[in-house]
Amino acid sequence: MNDPRFIEGFFMPVTIGRASEEVSLQIEAAIMDGRLAPGERLPSEREMQVLFGAGRGVIREAIKTLKQKGLLEVRKGAKGGAYVRKLNMANVSESLALFLKQQPVAPEQLIEFRETLDRAITQMAIGRADAEAKAELLAEARQLEWLLRQPEPDLFATGELDRKLNLMLVRMAGNTVFEWVMHALQMGFNSHDYALYEEPLYRERAAANWSDTAQAIADGDIMRALSHIGHHYHLLRECINHRGGHDRPQTPPFIGGATIEMEKE
Repeated sequence: MNDPRFIEGFFMPVTIGRASEEVSLQIEAAIMDGRLAPGERLPSEREMQVLFGAGRGVIREAIKTLKQKGLLEVRKGAKGGAYVRKLNMANVSESLALFLKQQPVAPEQLIEFRETLDRAITQMAIGRADAEAKAELLAEARQLEWLLRQPEPDLFATGELDRKLNLMLVRMAGNTVFEWVMHALQMGFNSHDYALYEEPLYRERAAANWSDTAQAIADGDIMRALSHIGHHYHLLRECINHRGGHDRPQTPPFIGGATIEMEKE
């Protein structure tokens, strides 16, 4: 072996019959427990044949399986081979967003989750974000309010700005896990907020409430900010009931490429 890390005992020979599955499970275990780090190159096919006591077809099938799981990437060229995939926030969010899209979730369950999430990140944002970030959030919220007060607001533009506000707020909270989840929600579907902006009866009230929330955050007033968040979701529930309760989680019509690119930065 050229790489001293892959000594006897790192991987074990596999049995005939389940060889490909056993190879993939051993490599997956090495990745999950940190023995193989993100960006690290696996031994060559020939070396792995020796390590696992298996044929080329078994090794290739195992690599294919791990590639499909998103754990490996195969590169070509002089430095080609199978590498442990280094995931970034966009990769994680895209996978979670796809999962969310495929699951039938009742509107009330999603709204309940979003309200709980917003309450948590708002309290963290008030305590952790600096004055500049809070002022920027307030300015963007006021811009959203102005856009939605127009006689015929551009729902694509307002939808993009609403998503931007949610991502700004979660970044202000300073917790990467919350940010992953929010990115996924914004990429997959949101808690029906687009319904508020589509309904003239609710759009101005919802936009004004966003401004009030951002102002409370800027002022460091936790109780007032949480009260405005509660009011937002009260309006949302009322709006969905007004529409007959038939809204289903879906990708809102205003989601576009510009925001997706921002999320991949």
